[in-house]
Amino acid sequence: MTCKLYSLLTFGLLLSTATFAMPKPNPIKSGQAGSTQTAPSTKFYEVRIYHPTPGKYAEIVDRFRQYTTKIFEKHGMENIGYWTPTDTTNKELIYILAYPSREARDASWKAFGSDPEWKAVVAKTEANGKLVDHVDQIFMTESDISPKVEVGQKSPARTFELRTYTPTPGKLENLLTRFRDHTIKLFSKHGMTSIAYWVTQEKDPAAQPKLVYILAHPSEAEGKAHFEEFRKDPKWVTVKEESEKAAGGSLTTRVESTYMVPTDYSPIK
Repeated sequence: MTCKLYSLLTFGLLLSTATFAMPKPNPIKSGQAGSTQTAPSTKFYEVRIYHPTPGKYAEIVDRFRQYTTKIFEKHGMENIGYWTPTDTTNKELIYILAYPSREARDASWKAFGSDPEWKAVVAKTEANGKLVDHVDQIFMTESDISPKVEVGQKSPARTFELRTYTPTPGKLENLLTRFRDHTIKLFSKHGMTSIAYWVTQEKDPAAQPKLVYILAHPSEAEGKAHFEEFRKDPKWVTVKEESEKAAGGSLTTRVESTYMVPTDYSPIK
């Protein structure tokens, strides 16, 4: 009896010790400032920039409102966001679609192009001439530094900024590391909201991929003011200097920025 009691006590002690020693989970919550997903989405993304035929800007924006976005959905394309530049002299429609994969993307566009409903829309809306002069495309995958891409409307209305960084050759990983460890947190500190971060998929396999991301600001003026504060932040000055010293020079060769406002039919506002 004593032996059996001793065995039961020993087993209980071992079980208690094992339970106590188990590591506690430390989940990372998407969308928090400076946080990232445990794994990036496997979706394939595409930025499409439409340059309308002169005089057809309003018509192309309206065609998306009335027809195009719905037909996209019909063919398995996910509407992420639609924007127009705040600089009204820049007549462009900028939008982002998501697909399950590159192969799904190609199949969806093939089906879309041959859809009788779409052909009827084109015939109707282009009775007086083509609406689109040309289209720029950027293919991307989600970076592991990105928060979860979430559509939805925030109040009050926000202004968005599309930023494209061309890394110094061989320095993309250094740039992503700096964003992961420092930049995103400092953006949040200075009132800038990270929407998503992507890495481009270049047509030329030997080409240097770029970092493309979107920030949200209360307004364009506040966005520019917040960036000035960010650049003067002693923490950022130190981080920039140390990261460039470690990498042997600047991490980027070019930075492009476009301030945008969402269309009334944009899933992200």
